[in-house]
Amino acid sequence: MLFNSLQFLIFFPLVTGIYFLTPYRLRWIPLLIASCIFYMAFIPVYILILFFTIGIDYFAGIMIEKSAGKKRKLYLVFSIIANIGILSFFKYYNFFSSNVNSLLHDLGFITHSLPLLSIILPIGLSFHTFQAMSYTIEVYRSNQKAERHLGIYSLYVMFYPQLVAGPIERPQNLLHQFREKYDFDSTLAGTGLKLMLWGLFKKIVIADQLATLTTPVFNNPHSYPAITLLLAAVAFSFQIFCDFSGYSDIAIGAAKVMGITLMKNFDYPYISKSVSEFWKRWHISLSTWFKDYLYISLGGNRVSVPRWYFNLLFVFLVSGLWHGANWTFVAWGALHGLYLILSLVTSDIRKRIGTFTGIYNIQWLHSFLQIASTYILVTIAWVFFRANSLNDAFYIISRLPYSIKDLVITIHTRSASFWNLWDIAHFNTIYYVLLILLLISVMALMHSLRLRTRILDTLKTLPLAGRLFVYYAVIMIIIYSVGDKPPTEFIYFQF
Repeated sequence: MLFNSLQFLIFFPLVTGIYFLTPYRLRWIPLLIASCIFYMAFIPVYILILFFTIGIDYFAGIMIEKSAGKKRKLYLVFSIIANIGILSFFKYYNFFSSNVNSLLHDLGFITHSLPLLSIILPIGLSFHTFQAMSYTIEVYRSNQKAERHLGIYSLYVMFYPQLVAGPIERPQNLLHQFREKYDFDSTLAGTGLKLMLWGLFKKIVIADQLATLTTPVFNNPHSYPAITLLLAAVAFSFQIFCDFSGYSDIAIGAAKVMGITLMKNFDYPYISKSVSEFWKRWHISLSTWFKDYLYISLGGNRVSVPRWYFNLLFVFLVSGLWHGANWTFVAWGALHGLYLILSLVTSDIRKRIGTFTGIYNIQWLHSFLQIASTYILVTIAWVFFRANSLNDAFYIISRLPYSIKDLVITIHTRSASFWNLWDIAHFNTIYYVLLILLLISVMALMHSLRLRTRILDTLKTLPLAGRLFVYYAVIMIIIYSVGDKPPTEFIYFQF
């Protein structure tokens, strides 16, 4: 079930109403049933996969707590293998098989090949797999007691707002909340609903509109001039942010209406002054997961310098594969790992240049250059994330330096129609492109205001008529943007 669908518009208030009408000790029951219905709206039979992993991790958690020594570790390993095994089968089997087949073909073993399977990746498999793994790891580390209530534990894995695209919660934050009593709080509910509305605005009004530009360009990059490729790359950086952070806003808002707190998943990532800072602000639940459970387990930065660099690169390569079974995602992860390594290697050099040129003495210029360079590096990496193949990604990257040149030559010589140059996705007017740029500007302005004064706090100071007008206007813009189009999936559903 999609957050931006008519079904969810009916589902959410109905479930929330039943939730508050149920005695608080039994509220886990309608919430668990609703979560099952929510997940089964995609591919019903795949809920059996969830039940299977829930059963394994539930009993593994209890046995880990009861056991000691090697036996304790054995139960943890069993749980991790079961979770990773299911994830690998559905997400990576065909990727592995196709690459092995290509290698065998290149080596001349034409008659030998591994079979490919016609299977659909379960929605959000990577998300709830990582959430389930965090539970058994935390029990093993004695940071969390094993959950004896099977229904409560099942709800921890299946809680519908964050089931298919996060945030990836830790058991210490979420499990106890399913036992606590929450009375309906109109103020809290209002805050949650506003957050959901803001998430829908980002998804439907901005991300989905940007998709009409990015999709045709990335699907056929050779048919577009360099300036269009540059515009598509910039547009996708905002599309994926609005799409994914929009989902997180809706999930966090929906939980908040019920009195449940989910962790923040985004914190203005495009104002980051370094790639390292970017990963402290982007998809926070995933970046902290990899840091706590993989990076630190490898030794983190408490090792030799070469090993430290290896740890960084390895973690981001795994992060790339987590996102998708394609070499484009591996390249995306590798780029971010290399960014971090290069930032460490060049730290002294950059400090000397900054001191020598006097940039450090001009704070606003220094901050601007840091933010701009970080955004450029992140956007270049997004090209690999979005491209259909490595060849397409390399082609787009190779054409980007020519974008301004192409635009200047076209305007100067008038050898081609300036209007046709901007004929994105076969739309017949430049105004649609200007609308897209306007939407990006609106989103940037809204985030700038949220950063300084907080829009919700500002709205509270308006009279009731003013607040209602703002909410009505946002709802009308969302409805107008939807039109008669079917709801589109969120980008991170495929992961």
